[in-house]
Amino acid sequence: MEILINAVTLGSLYLLFALGMSVAWGTIGILNFAHGSTFMFSAMVAYFVVQTVALPMWAMVLLGAAVGTVLSVLTQALVFNLILRRNPDLLKAEMQIVVGGIGTASVLLAIAQHYTKSVPFGFSASTFKVATYQLGPVHISNVQLVILVAALGLAGLAAWWLKSARAGLALRAIGVNPEVASLMGVDRSRMALGTMAAAGALAGIAGVLLTYYLGSIAAETGDSFLISAFAAIILGGIGSVAGVVTGSMILALAETLVVTQLSGTWASAVAFGLIFVVLLFLPRGIFGRKEVRRT
Repeated sequence: MEILINAVTLGSLYLLFALGMSVAWGTIGILNFAHGSTFMFSAMVAYFVVQTVALPMWAMVLLGAAVGTVLSVLTQALVFNLILRRNPDLLKAEMQIVVGGIGTASVLLAIAQHYTKSVPFGFSASTFKVATYQLGPVHISNVQLVILVAALGLAGLAAWWLKSARAGLALRAIGVNPEVASLMGVDRSRMALGTMAAAGALAGIAGVLLTYYLGSIAAETGDSFLISAFAAIILGGIGSVAGVVTGSMILALAETLVVTQLSGTWASAVAFGLIFVVLLFLPRGIFGRKEVRRT
């Protein structure tokens, strides 16, 4: 039973991390390979702040979200927008966007490695204290409860917003047909900035919560999480909230079972194996649309 709790916790972290990345990819067509570094960098900034001022968990989460938002907006404005101005055809600019994201990630990683000396960092100076509760035969920590509630609440909010809010419907319209959406008065550049801001906030929240959950993370943690997020998105289907939830939980359960029976070195192999199997039998993922976007 505790294996299942751990798997759901890990799946919830994957969900928080991958949700914004999936929505951005499925609507505005941006596959942001700097997402993992944004996730890690947000936690690192929170770490340096808490070394100076002891903060509770909720303040650390808000700080991580703020840093993630700023980083993602800057990446969109200074990297992706410049690429798209030179080459407005999103399909033709796709590889340039990928390279731009990788370049941004490399810069953030180098900065993090310099300031942390590649030593893992955590939030031991935070006023939040980890506690464990026993529910029958199951042990669950307050950190796990926060992660589960945050993932469930934010995923539910995202699903409602995309299906019911006017801005959410406009964003989905961009993903289906950007030309028609533009004729209807939808500002793609503005929606792209908003989408990237939300994605960055979710990445920052995930980075802070993962650090609390594991006790510490390293500058390179974002890269491994990016691989897992990519696998979860492919599994569930690009741009689908239900798909990200499903893909994250399937991947987390598979990784937890494999790590329990074998070792942690097999986690990446599981992710790539699931990507291969899904692409072989379900090329668009479990909940993938026939057309994710058009240019």
